[in-house]
Parts: sequence; C-alpha cells; structure tokens
Amino acid sequence: MAEVQLGKITHYFGKIGVAAIEITQDSLAVGDTIHIKGHTSDFTEKVDSMQIDGQSVDEATVGQSVGIKVGEHAREHDLVYKVVE
Repeated sequence: MAEVQLGKITHYFGKIGVAAIEITQDSLAVGDTIHIKGHTSDFTEKVDSMQIDGQSVDEATVGQSVGIKVGEHAREHDLVYKVVE
C-alpha cells in the first residue's frame, strides 16, 4: 500500500486519547486510514470521526487542524501519512 504524507501531530491529549493533526498536504476524510510514525510511534489507525474546534466534520483540507481519537500514544512532531489503496 502506498502512503501520502498528510501532516504532523501538533499535540496529543493523553487523558482522552486524541491527537491534533495539522493538515499540510492533501485532505483527510472520515473512513480514511492514517499511519502515524515518529521516533517511538508507528501505528495505523482508521479515522472514525474527527473534529475541528469541537465541531464534528467529515473532511479536512490543507491548513486545517483536526482532532482524531487514536488507540495508541502519539507524540508532537510525529508525521502522519494517509494510506492509499
């Protein structure tokens, strides 16, 4: 499977397990699969829902920051890739 760099983690909210992702390229939609990779992070996650400023959205584009619930610990500056079939 190919991957396209999407953006980076700008913050991780540990108590609620949410990663804030800044979209720098392409777009991200609910249902997409992302790959988060950093020095100690390396996992794949399906996007079930995402929010911008507390509001649920179906898609995010370049320049937006979204919050996504993740199953593992993500760290600031981890890179986020969109898995492309």
